[in-house]
Amino acid sequence: MKPQFLSISSHALHSFSARKDIMPDVNNKWHYHMVLELIYFRKGSGTQYVGNNIERFKEGDVALIGKNLPHYWQFDPKYFENPKRNKVEVFVIHFDENFWGGDFLKLPENYELKKMLILSSRGLQIKGKTREKLTQLIPEIINNAGTMKIINLLEALSCISTSIEYDFLASSHFKYHFNEDEKRRIQEIYNYTLSRYTEKITLEEISEIASLSPNSFCKFFKSKTGKTYTQFVNEIRIGDACQKLIEDQISVKEICFASGFNNFTSFHECFKNITGKSPLKYQQLYRK
Repeated sequence: MKPQFLSISSHALHSFSARKDIMPDVNNKWHYHMVLELIYFRKGSGTQYVGNNIERFKEGDVALIGKNLPHYWQFDPKYFENPKRNKVEVFVIHFDENFWGGDFLKLPENYELKKMLILSSRGLQIKGKTREKLTQLIPEIINNAGTMKIINLLEALSCISTSIEYDFLASSHFKYHFNEDEKRRIQEIYNYTLSRYTEKITLEEISEIASLSPNSFCKFFKSKTGKTYTQFVNEIRIGDACQKLIEDQISVKEICFASGFNNFTSFHECFKNITGKSPLKYQQLYRK
């Protein structure tokens, strides 16, 4: 899908935007913006699309998304079907890398901070004790005012910059600077795939959607995303399977076919390659 440009406006009295969302459909599209995003999911789960990365997000997750990096948080259907029972609570901070002044990051003491902001161009999934500390700091950024608001944000970013507890989200091969024709193609490929991934999608079929020959399509998709189209589709299917395993309403074999696979052995192998676990192990770990 085409990443839509989202203009983030901050209040005249604030140098950056900080808010708490309680609805699952806020910015419910693949989008990008000229500022960085620090996000904490206190309540809510679903599938996250960051660049060419597709995986589950869950309660307690924290991520830092660099400027211009397309992303999309797709909450699970239960948050739309029964919002009173299944509540969403998300803390979101948007800030320009120079909101503290053009020379701040040039200070020698801020070398690690500047390096971390550069690394965020691939998206950072924060882990471990660093994540736990941020779940305490981020709400303070939203709730505080005045100078303490800036200090809290700086403390949170400093916490990330001095840590090694993070994973990159988008691969180093992902290219997110598209021209208009490329944007249209990517949009059509994403939209078609997300609406049909439970069915068989042939190379000829998706190539026609992108208005390219099969050979040109393969080269185009690999050059823009760093992965093959088959890998992309399988990641979407495995993301859907993860959701169904968590809900635990049908058997693993039924999940295999419901997610778009037509062979249980290939489903099992693909699931393990992408998640590092078997479907049953994934389900058991989530329950724990």
